[in-house]
Amino acid sequence: MYLSNEVKAEIFAKHGKSAADTGTTEGQVALFTYRIAHLTGHLKKNKHDYSTQLALQKLVGKRRGLLAYLYKKDIERYRAIIKALSLRDIIK
Repeated sequence: MYLSNEVKAEIFAKHGKSAADTGTTEGQVALFTYRIAHLTGHLKKNKHDYSTQLALQKLVGKRRGLLAYLYKKDIERYRAIIKALSLRDIIK
């Protein structure tokens, strides 16, 4: 599987408070970004995989919702995660 427990722990340790704290918004956004990158690569090879395409759209929507929440609650944390993950500013 592409997303093992070690990879998840590494993502949460880097972007969250600790490897065991999976509830932080930054950690969840980082995990969604990793999964989105993986699914995007899969869809480049398999253009007609519509179930994966739907899953990708749902993940992008979840990530956008979390980023909107973070934007409203703490703009500095929002800016930090955008910079750390090299995302463009999607909240206007």
